[in-house]
Amino acid sequence: MMIHFTDRARETVQDFLDQSNDENLALRISMSGSPVSPNFDLTLVNANELAEDEIMVDGGGFAVFLKGDDQEALEGATVDFVERVNESGFEVRPMKKRDGPRGTPTGPIADRVRDVLDSQVNPAIAAHGGMISLVDVEETDVYVEMSGGCQGCALSRMTLRQGVERMLREAVPELTAVHDVTDHASGDNPYL
Repeated sequence: MMIHFTDRARETVQDFLDQSNDENLALRISMSGSPVSPNFDLTLVNANELAEDEIMVDGGGFAVFLKGDDQEALEGATVDFVERVNESGFEVRPMKKRDGPRGTPTGPIADRVRDVLDSQVNPAIAAHGGMISLVDVEETDVYVEMSGGCQGCALSRMTLRQGVERMLREAVPELTAVHDVTDHASGDNPYL
């Protein structure tokens, strides 16, 4: 099992461990949410709290606990400590899978969402070189990915929340959430 900690993340974890004055601590990384858009929680725990369904790996000077179910998603992941305007914290970036494209989401919700994206949304954002694709559907939650001029664009969040999500909810009222799974940090062609 290989997880990479950036120097900044490793130093920050080590600072937390040093401040705790407890030499018997480990870092637990747990995952929740959809595999398409996972959420990761990092917590300091007592080193003797390793659960039966967890493994221990070396984080570069400290122990890291991972649940067995999360190992595949965390294989090759990078843990970083980031500071942005109005926020700072740990960020876990899973390794991009190279096993080909995901299957196309199917079902009535997927069909209706795809229809709205193809007929209303994408023609409107094409002038900016953008495109939004349906990536996954879990019950009444949908996961979309922005590309082209939308990827990395400062207005992408507003476009999604005030435009795209509104159109999708009008056409598919049973939707409970629209999640953006775009890696905006890697966008290299945003519309400015």
